[in-house]
Amino acid sequence: MSNFQIAETKTFEKVKKKIDPKIYKKIVDVVYPQLRETPAFGTNIKKLKGDLEGYYRYRIGNYRLFYLIEDEKVLVVIVDIKHRQGAYE
Repeated sequence: MSNFQIAETKTFEKVKKKIDPKIYKKIVDVVYPQLRETPAFGTNIKKLKGDLEGYYRYRIGNYRLFYLIEDEKVLVVIVDIKHRQGAYE
């Protein structure tokens, strides 16, 4: 299986500047390598339903990283990160 590329949306790029640098370091060092290998499966990964159908979320402590998988492009698109309290509103 080929490795997926990671792409960050403009929305995520704005938000990542506001979150704790330790959280972003964990995203780059731990989350991205896992998403490159198996973006749809893992202990912290959940496929979303309802209004967010097609999206996945990765749990990082009290934060939720939302992303889409584009299989035909072998691409994971990082859409947003939110604190869990307001993540699904």
